[in-house]
Amino acid sequence: MFAKNTYIERRKKLKENVKSGLILICGNDLAPMNYADNSYPFVQDATFLYYFGLNRDNLFGLIDVDNDKDYIFGKELTMDEIVWMGPQITLKEQCETVGVENLCDSDTLETVLKETLDSGKTVHYIPQYRHSIMIKMADWFGVSPKDINKGVSKTLSFAVAEQRNIKTPEEIVELEKAVNVTRAMHLAAMEKIKPGMMEYEVAAIVENEARKHNCGLSFPTICTINGQTLHNHDHGHKIKEGDMVLIDAGARLENGYCGDMTTTHPVSGKFTPRQKDFYNLLMAMYDKAEELIRPGITYMEVHLAVCKVLAEGMIERGILKGDADEIVKNGVHALFMPCGLGHMMGLDVHDMENIGEPIVGYNGKEKSTQFGLSSLRLGRVLEEGFVFTVEPGIYFIPELAAKWKAENKFMEYVDYDEFEKYIDFGGMRYEGDYLVTKDGFKRLGDPMPKYADEIEAVRAKAFEK
Repeated sequence: MFAKNTYIERRKKLKENVKSGLILICGNDLAPMNYADNSYPFVQDATFLYYFGLNRDNLFGLIDVDNDKDYIFGKELTMDEIVWMGPQITLKEQCETVGVENLCDSDTLETVLKETLDSGKTVHYIPQYRHSIMIKMADWFGVSPKDINKGVSKTLSFAVAEQRNIKTPEEIVELEKAVNVTRAMHLAAMEKIKPGMMEYEVAAIVENEARKHNCGLSFPTICTINGQTLHNHDHGHKIKEGDMVLIDAGARLENGYCGDMTTTHPVSGKFTPRQKDFYNLLMAMYDKAEELIRPGITYMEVHLAVCKVLAEGMIERGILKGDADEIVKNGVHALFMPCGLGHMMGLDVHDMENIGEPIVGYNGKEKSTQFGLSSLRLGRVLEEGFVFTVEPGIYFIPELAAKWKAENKFMEYVDYDEFEKYIDFGGMRYEGDYLVTKDGFKRLGDPMPKYADEIEAVRAKAFEK
């Protein structure tokens, strides 16, 4: 939690940008796993955290723009709750720590909202994602739950996105903490992976490192020898000599700020010649992104430049043929990288994805529908204060290549016979977290092994006696 004035100033700026009406910001409730008293670990809504700072369930924030007043709606703990959870500072005292003087019982929120609507004033809210909250809001607004997001305020959505996209110096401090814990998670695995281990044993090493630093996970850990499956959460395979283990994992601080890194590890300690060849291409893609990051360039331009490096590399290796610019324009390179180069990061690992990529990542412009490019979450002009990931990948996905070949797709560009020589290659990617500065960029966190020889030097520790 930041100082009281941070939250007061954030709400003040939001009022200035929205200009009139009521702003409703919903905190999260507890979500049952299999019965009411056995809930998933509580994760507070990031927008509520940003403006109201309280990491407690069943709270709602209300900002009265016209009368310059801020409210939190909730309930003080009952004696039963204190018996089970222990004594805590009162909700009233918690509200004071974030500069909110007006605490109201949550049972009165429905009446306040209905009176506001009856008076002809606007109640602004951003897109909702938790069904239990959508059901409550549907009752308050007199609509079907499936229609609640039809009433979303674009004014508020843009205002929140523009404010949260620019990270302040105090936020950067917290993000660097999260990135450094994330770094420790990856290094712990890099130093311990050995042939014969199970993927879940490696995932346990990664996640234990987060717990050692009193952190949660910013998303479910990806730890797999099948790196060609982009979001592979299966941890059931045995790790063998010659495999590569792809780990995509991040830490989440108690205050919500996230880290996100991906590393690719040669199980044998050293990359095979074929693996190193493609890993060097991956690093060329990564270095191209670093070369271009600065204020004023669109991340779409950075993404496409990285894709051209990939296309040129595949032409050199005889898997693709023709002109690299045409290959990228037509989306042929997506055979090997059917995803985007990166995404915004902050209080969510995909920051504000609930508000929507067209607003957060494209500033209201339409996204491409082209395969591969449609998965680019960030395409807008980069500005000082943006924090995002750089995450190029190279994937040999047999099912995708077989589909394209059966459809005679891009036959003029793809040598499918040559592709099939790499059918068992798998996939690799590398990811770091970046801040756009006044003149360029800063990679967040302490130095991290990146190039093949650096990875191998750390991997050697796993085989030391």
